[in-house]
Amino acid sequence: MRGAFCDAMVELAADQRYFFLTGDLGFMALEPLQKVLGARFINAGVAEQNMVSVAAGMAAVGGKAWVYSIAPFCYARPFEQIRNDVCLNRLSVRLVGNGGGYAYGSMGATHHALEDYGVLLTLPALRAYVPAFDADVEPMVRAIAGRDAPAYLRLGRSDLQDETAVPPYGAWRRLQEGGAGLLVAVGPIAGGLWSATRERPLAERPAIWVVSELEGDGLAIAPPAALFDELAAAPVLGLVEEHVAHGGFAQQFLHTLALSGRSVGRVVHAHAHGYPSGRYGSQRWHRQECGLDVPAILELLAARAAT
Repeated sequence: MRGAFCDAMVELAADQRYFFLTGDLGFMALEPLQKVLGARFINAGVAEQNMVSVAAGMAAVGGKAWVYSIAPFCYARPFEQIRNDVCLNRLSVRLVGNGGGYAYGSMGATHHALEDYGVLLTLPALRAYVPAFDADVEPMVRAIAGRDAPAYLRLGRSDLQDETAVPPYGAWRRLQEGGAGLLVAVGPIAGGLWSATRERPLAERPAIWVVSELEGDGLAIAPPAALFDELAAAPVLGLVEEHVAHGGFAQQFLHTLALSGRSVGRVVHAHAHGYPSGRYGSQRWHRQECGLDVPAILELLAARAAT
């Protein structure tokens, strides 16, 4: 998604209030952005805390600051500065973390982002954006640029090779109808689930929805009525996210349902479990170890529906 992100950011470059700060990352991907921004493209070095504070200072005097790094270096290392300098002051600093979930694979836990949006959504005013497809990035960047509040954009790698059938961007989207349960997924893993099931007969495939915007005071945008209608009729609800269970989307969604008085029947939650074996491998390997790969998710959904 980095290429789509770079293209979208280049479109903003004419605004002279716009600054882009990187923690010595983005090589072989963001050079077009660096070219159009010139001195407004700032390599802050391996000094993420300082980078966020500088961005907060820019925002405080009317600048439009974007901060880019590998996801854990973007939210974990400078968390104090995000909390104190950005969010407590409601400053419109846009944080961009590349490589959500296990995307950095064998580089290990220091490079994985398994609790990022759960941690950040404890902070005031911040909204998290999690694109599922490359095509989501450009409308997300425009939405973030137009919102005067802190934001976190979690970039990953689309699991869908052909995006021609992707519905227009929205905080909530139905990817397909189905009679074998209801899946609600966060991020790129939705594309893999869709690819694996969309050729099945209607009664034998799950309905799939993808959610792309999250906020700490509740779901950023309320789910559409159609989702609630499908939930009431579904034999099982599956919630899927490449994030730990604690503080994740599933907890937030179920909490929202409970507060609204809606009953939920059978539920399964596929999520990151950290490192059960204590070993590291590719993103695909980590997903398989956690039961977050597509075959395991579909098997879990079918087994729960049958109980």
